[in-house]
Amino acid sequence: MSASVIPTLRYDDPNKAVEFLRDSFGFQEKSVFKSKDGIIEHAELTHGNGMIMIGSTGYESEFSKYMVHPRDVELKQTITVYIIIKDIEAHYRKAQASGVEILLPLTEKSYGGKDYSCRDPEGYVWSFGTYDPWA
Repeated sequence: MSASVIPTLRYDDPNKAVEFLRDSFGFQEKSVFKSKDGIIEHAELTHGNGMIMIGSTGYESEFSKYMVHPRDVELKQTITVYIIIKDIEAHYRKAQASGVEILLPLTEKSYGGKDYSCRDPEGYVWSFGTYDPWA
């Protein structure tokens, strides 16, 4: 099944971001398109049947004028990404070991499941948990 909603994030260093998201959060590279100088201009990363797209803040386009990096708004967010994880305890330990800032620790939720939220090295907030609203 393919995802019909695909969040898109722009990073100052998309090469490091893709490496971090792969190694720390368990994403897999589906497609990566680099400029002649080796900078990622567009990447598609999957996690289960979900996907995110990564772009570079250095790549100007008509769309980029509507985007802002978290550092430009004091690390505030207008949207976050929630990813369903089966082994949340192992995922949480791996995230902690990678050095992310844990914003909300792993907690049991009243509506079911467990989750935690963290901030990646460029300031984006991610939430991971076992709660599956589709189940």
